[in-house]
Order: sequence, then structure tokens, then C-alpha cells
Amino acid sequence: MSHLMNTYARLPVAFSHGEGSWLVDTDGKRYLDALSGIAVSTLGHNHPDLVASIAAQAARVLHTSNLYRIPLQEQLSDRLAAVSGMDEVFFCNSGCEANEAAIKLARFYGHQQGVDNPAIIVMEKAFHGRTLATLSATGNRKAQAGFEPLVSGFVRVPYNDLEAIRSVAGHNQNVVAVMLEMVQGEGGIHIADLEFQRQLRALCDEKGWLLICDEVQCGIGRTGTWFGYQQSGVLPDVATLAKGLGSGVPIGACLVSGKAAGLFGPGNHGSTFGGNPLACAAALTTLDCIDRDGLRDNAIKVGELIRTGLAEALAGVPGVVEIRGRGLMIGVELDRPCGELVTRGLEAGLLINVTAEKVVRLLPALVFTEDEARELVARLAPLIRTFLGA
Repeated sequence: MSHLMNTYARLPVAFSHGEGSWLVDTDGKRYLDALSGIAVSTLGHNHPDLVASIAAQAARVLHTSNLYRIPLQEQLSDRLAAVSGMDEVFFCNSGCEANEAAIKLARFYGHQQGVDNPAIIVMEKAFHGRTLATLSATGNRKAQAGFEPLVSGFVRVPYNDLEAIRSVAGHNQNVVAVMLEMVQGEGGIHIADLEFQRQLRALCDEKGWLLICDEVQCGIGRTGTWFGYQQSGVLPDVATLAKGLGSGVPIGACLVSGKAAGLFGPGNHGSTFGGNPLACAAALTTLDCIDRDGLRDNAIKVGELIRTGLAEALAGVPGVVEIRGRGLMIGVELDRPCGELVTRGLEAGLLINVTAEKVVRLLPALVFTEDEARELVARLAPLIRTFLGA
């Protein structure tokens, strides 16, 4: 591993190239990719339109900085506003940076409302990033351990529990925002109830709070709509994006609307690399392909095929707690830690992930086909059955 810092428990494989939803390692073995770089490779691998777009932009200009106008950034902000219903966009490089911007924005908003110590309500099992502020907002003590003192100003409640949020509101006059994922990814593929989302929006309106939706993993068509919040018909004040937006080229975004719009001015926030021409070209191509090729509908259809196939193949198997998900964001919860399934999957030519210790997480590219969905079930179900001793 040369001089790389030992921050990852890497699997013993390296990939040389890919095509669609398949990767080939340096020894020539093929793998069905059901993880897509953790919900990043929206268009799969070696997508011809994306390759051409990146190459063409690289031949023009890669980076100029935000000291100057960036036409592609302006085009991308217009596209994102159109598909999201939001008003303004700030570009950065990653999900944690997008969430940092959202946290800063909420505090800035709070101070403008006369709140000296603004607080943000966050959820148990949430994951918002690994910077100090986003780590503090994250509901994972294992990830936080060793990095204390954490950043103050976060109040944690159970997911999907509106009464817990109301209780906080009754005791804490410093609350200025609620932050949540509409589908918790790292937390184990937990889905916010649609009625909970609507009532939360109404409560935020009643209290004058910002509603912040972390769409870093569930956004960009993965759940079958452009954004997870669109399934309940709510519109947040702040939404954060990254992962799948650039199909592998790093880009993040913080979108704002309503009372969150117009808050930041020159000097309040910034990013050297954020929204550079190369990243914006990749993101625009990603959005074009999702629209042109019906990939949101494909996420619904293929996701349902995977969940149904796994439910049939694992019916009655002791140890399978639940198969859940939305679109191509799927979790298979078992009754015991199952991290070794990742290695077993690798041996079977299948790339999967385990999160929250007991949940097999599947995040295929939006170009995943019905035949690939059946192949995924055919490879994964026997691995789970064998692991559970069924």
C-alpha cells in the first residue's frame, strides 16, 4: 500500500476497467457491481456520453476558480433548480462539504433571527460526513469516538419520531433547523415515512425552522424521483447533494429555497475547487442521461425486481429480518453481524457492502438492467442462505 495512510480496511482487489455495471480486476476477473462506488457511479462505468463530455471539457479548461464566472456552473445551477424546485445553489466538492454549508447556513439564519446559540435537531443513525461539524451531526458513536470534543449545537432524536421533535421544541428555544436524510444510507437503509415528512415540514413552518434534507446518497434519481423529498411532496429549505451528481467526478451542492435563499453573500462561504468546469460538465451530462434514458423509472422498476426477487429467494429463511428500500437503494437486514458477506461476494464476483453491521446494502448504478437484477439475486441469495446456515 506504499505510503497511503491506513484509513480504510481495503479489500484485496484492484480494478483495471469497467463497462456498464461490470468491473474487471487486474487479474481479468469480472464482477457485477451492485454498489457503484457507494451510490456514485450513476451512469455505471465507461459511459460513452460521460467519457466524451469529460474529454471534451478537459481539452478546453479544467479549472479557473470562483473568482470568475463559470458558464457551466450557471447552467448546472439552472438545471438543478428546475428539477428540485429550489432557488439557489452553492457548489462544493463532496457530501460533507455540502452538509457543512447547510450547517453554517442554519447557524447564520439563527443569528439573523436573534438566536445566540443556534441548535439543529438531527436523527439517530444519521450519517452526514466526517468533518468535525458533520461528524457531530452524525448519529454514530463508533465514527465519533476519539474525535471529542465534538461540535456543540446538535440535538438528537429518534428517526421518524415527530413527537420527540415536538418535545425538543417545547424545551429548547434555540432550535433553528431540523436535518435528516429521507432515506438513511449508512444507517441501514431506513426510510422516513411520507406522512412524517409532511408533518415535519408543517412543524418547521409553524416554528420558523429550516428543513434541511441530506440527499447526498438518496438524491439524483436513486429512489425513482430526482430527490427523496419529492415522494412526499414537501419542499425543504435546504437540500444537499454529492455522490451521484457527477457520476464519479467529485462535486457537491447545497441547494436553498424560501427563507434560506438570499442569506449568504460574498465572503460568507466559498470553495476553491467547487463547481469547476470539469465537474459541472460531468454533472450536466449525468442529468441529461438520466432524463433522456428514463433512468428514474428504471430505478423504480429494477429496484422492485431486486427486492421481489430477494424476498422470494429468501422467503422463510431464519435470520432474514427485513428487505427494504426505495428504487435502487436497497437493504437486506439480517439478525447478526454479516460483514464477511462482502468478502464472500467478492469471491462470487459480486460487489456489495454491509452497513450498520447487519444490513447488506445494494446501490447499483441507475443503468442497472433487469437481467443484471436477476443475476444479482442469483448470486446474492445463495450467499445469504449459506451464511445463515439455511
